[in-house]
Amino acid sequence: MTENNNKNTQAPETVHFANRLANSDNFQILFQEGMSLVEETAVYLDGDGRSEAKLLARPASLGYATESMRLTTRLMQLASWLLLQRAVNEGEMSPEQASNDKNKVRLEKLSTATHGGAWNELPETLRDLILRSIRLQERVVHLDNMLYRDETEPGETPDDHPANPVAAQLNQLHAAFGQAG
Repeated sequence: MTENNNKNTQAPETVHFANRLANSDNFQILFQEGMSLVEETAVYLDGDGRSEAKLLARPASLGYATESMRLTTRLMQLASWLLLQRAVNEGEMSPEQASNDKNKVRLEKLSTATHGGAWNELPETLRDLILRSIRLQERVVHLDNMLYRDETEPGETPDDHPANPVAAQLNQLHAAFGQAG
């Protein structure tokens, strides 16, 4: 009976779904998608993109230069994050080291007007690359938030972290059932 009571008084182990996701085949797919997009963008900007940019009127050419720079910056930041996470997955870096190094990576969105006159004047391939990079960025930001958000400290209530409804529900379940026994 004493052994059973000790089991009930120990803190439950938290299941870190984000860590499992980051170490899964899904991360490999995300990593490959990101690196392929970087390569595809580089090939485009150094080849067909250059040719297409020369055909644009001056205002559209300025828009092309601005958006291609934003695209390149976004992809380099995403590639940096993906490489950091892969290093953690392969044991080359601890999660703490990655957390410190990832502070140098900027995942916030760069403003890109994805509609309107200037957007419509950009070459279709550039627009497609931009939209794909934004979708990739949203997925990486979501995974980053799951992996590196502050954990709920013991003694805090679910209301202390209202932005995470799943954690709030898990905390409520633990409060309801974890004390029983």
